[in-house]
Amino acid sequence: MSMPVTFDFPRCTPEEQGIPSAAIADFVATVEQSIHSLHSFMLLRHDSIVAEGWWHPWRPETSHMLFSLSKSFTSTAVGLAIAEGRLMVEDSVLSFFPTDAPKKVGDNLAAMKVHHLLSMSTGHDLDTTERVFRSRNPFKAFLSLPVEHAPGTHFVYNSAASYMLSAIVQRLTGETLLEYLTPRLFEPLGITGATWETHPNGVNFGGWGLKIKTEDIARFGQLYLQKGVWNGRRIVPESWVETATSKQVSNGNDPNSDWAQGYGYQFWRCRHNIYRGDGAFGQFCIIMPEQKAVLAMTAGVAEMQPVLNVVWEKLLPVMGKNPLPADEETNRTLARTCECLTINPPQGAATSSMAGKITGRPYRFESNYETLKNLRVDFGIDACTITYQLLGGGMRRGIHQLMCGYGTWREGISVLRGLVPQCVAGSGVWTAEDTFTLTLCQYETPFILTITCRFEGDKLFYNLKQNVTFGTTEFSQLIGIAE
Repeated sequence: MSMPVTFDFPRCTPEEQGIPSAAIADFVATVEQSIHSLHSFMLLRHDSIVAEGWWHPWRPETSHMLFSLSKSFTSTAVGLAIAEGRLMVEDSVLSFFPTDAPKKVGDNLAAMKVHHLLSMSTGHDLDTTERVFRSRNPFKAFLSLPVEHAPGTHFVYNSAASYMLSAIVQRLTGETLLEYLTPRLFEPLGITGATWETHPNGVNFGGWGLKIKTEDIARFGQLYLQKGVWNGRRIVPESWVETATSKQVSNGNDPNSDWAQGYGYQFWRCRHNIYRGDGAFGQFCIIMPEQKAVLAMTAGVAEMQPVLNVVWEKLLPVMGKNPLPADEETNRTLARTCECLTINPPQGAATSSMAGKITGRPYRFESNYETLKNLRVDFGIDACTITYQLLGGGMRRGIHQLMCGYGTWREGISVLRGLVPQCVAGSGVWTAEDTFTLTLCQYETPFILTITCRFEGDKLFYNLKQNVTFGTTEFSQLIGIAE
């Protein structure tokens, strides 16, 4: 097995690469004012990092959930497998799943090829993902669904298609996507610590589930900008880079939408002759070939188009062809700004007249969606300790503790709103005499939880909100009774 290559991007001032520092400062100020929940960004031009920043408690050394940005890595795995002679884009999907095929195969299913999985043009009228993953055998479920359109004639975003690609790679290589890509992509690029969520049948989800760092996203984008060459070595065939990032299918006709400029092989086409991989809630790898630039971003936003709009308005127009005169003062100001970026903890009082009455007092809950059995808050001098018990199975079950600062972030582990423990930065303040509000930043994900605890007599009214989700962001109130 090859060893990871140590390669650090050179860092230089924006002016050296033809970008005014003031324009990047304007970009940062705009996203803080109008986007609110960008977690990180790294801007490269001409192979150099010209600006980068992380909004604390998000940080450079931690991975971040990519969601559907994972698809672009799945596409790369398929391209590498094709280069190794293991398959072709014109291969029939059914040929890889002979024991999972339905008894009666329709013409459209028979015509479905790897190309159609890659380009989200399988012929399904609607996204199949939810229906597929309700089944114990997702391969059989995918192949049993009606294929209403001739493959190649109808675009529908369909993460189950990406999962089928993951399964094909695994069936051909005997390795998961993560195992297959590690020596071929991650190690050459110097990407370490990557993880990928896996279905119970052992197949990486493909359409989501990859976690890597912001700089790793930038490395991947730079590889594609360089048409598959990294540090003088060919990693991905140039023909695959060109094909995967070119328009393979139409997906709309709105000239103002970056979701209607065409779709490639698990890459989106953008306005301005730019392309990208992206994931839910604002995970971006934006490749700008004409500008010789890459922008990696992670975020926790409900709407992604506004993020791209800011990039096109604030950064794209100022990328000149020639170096600019040095602007040391503005550059120093920009550097200080980027070093001090933060998600501000909630503001309020560190204590309340209620604190002494409820500290250490356990509250018990009836059966509920959180599987929360009981909760207790112990108020210390400079931090509080949350002790809670969860029912159910897996790693959530049992008694857990979490410490939170008062108006400051404090590191810990939480299993609230998650199947597995999550790294969090927690902060709590009294937002009213009877109300203690906790904010938990799950800083390896896009998610921020706000838990409001209102105390009234022997009751605790527990309300939970989440900044972004695929469904509701506000959950039903729970009521705990003091023991």
